[in-house]
Amino acid sequence: MRLIIPAVIACVVAVGLPVVSTAAYPERVITMIVAYVPGGGTDVVARALVPYIEKHLGPGAKIVVVNRSGAGGEIGFAAIANAPTDGYTIGFINTPGVVTIPIERPAQYTWQRFDLLGNVVDDPSCFAVHADSGFSNLAQLAAYAKANPGAVSVGTPGIGSTGHLAVLAFARLAGTQVNHIPFKGTGEVRTALAGRQIVVAAITVGECYQTLKGGTPLRTLAQLSAGRTTLAPELATAKEQGYNVEMASLRGLAAPRGLPADVRGRLVKAIEQAVVDSEFQVKSVQYYVPLRYLSPSEFEAELREADSQFRQLWKEVPWSEK
Repeated sequence: MRLIIPAVIACVVAVGLPVVSTAAYPERVITMIVAYVPGGGTDVVARALVPYIEKHLGPGAKIVVVNRSGAGGEIGFAAIANAPTDGYTIGFINTPGVVTIPIERPAQYTWQRFDLLGNVVDDPSCFAVHADSGFSNLAQLAAYAKANPGAVSVGTPGIGSTGHLAVLAFARLAGTQVNHIPFKGTGEVRTALAGRQIVVAAITVGECYQTLKGGTPLRTLAQLSAGRTTLAPELATAKEQGYNVEMASLRGLAAPRGLPADVRGRLVKAIEQAVVDSEFQVKSVQYYVPLRYLSPSEFEAELREADSQFRQLWKEVPWSEK
């Protein structure tokens, strides 16, 4: 038996195949891709979480966040899916975009092409207006939109984003028309709202509260969750205001499918430990990040269900045309 192992190695070398050892992983810098512009909700979470993933990966682990924004997240998602399967490129994938983009158009990836590493955030959509606005609830917004068709401009992080789909659902229920303005990310939406370039920002609850903390004077009208969240217990839901709309954004970590099993296992474990790390938990409250850890299998089940629901929605309301 001792002669077989060297013989196998000799054959591998002879045909030019690499002998890969992942025992020392990570031996170099890991790139974490964020598919949106700096300053948005995902970017904030990523940069806050990185030190704790490094901590739990072990001594010497180094992760660098790289923003690859554009095309509603497709550029960043594709960069993750198409990266080498060596564990040195990981990144955040966001619903609904990671699911909806391949439904609405030919894309450079599908969500099935990722090795899922664990979900981190579950952030409900939120409608917000400038503090100087005369709107304080959804009924007032709907009434104004009905009286002034197309006058209500709504900024979202992009076509097919959580905000975009939430706006479509609300407008449909309210019987109104709004002017959808897609941006490259939440940071741009917040800037547009602060400058009164849009009437409504359709972002997430966490992003709304980050905006308030940053000094932008805004007023939240509703959170689009099943019930009031611990993050915003004082904010009425859309359902409570008579509009049965629910929409939220999962933000989880993934890598290109086909990671070595031991590398994938180390990343999954480190991410889980990072999310439950007491120091990160404190930071998540400071940054208004609604955490919801999901294991890779639980994350996959959520994506599979979302894929089914959004494919049905696409048949009824093809959102790329709105």
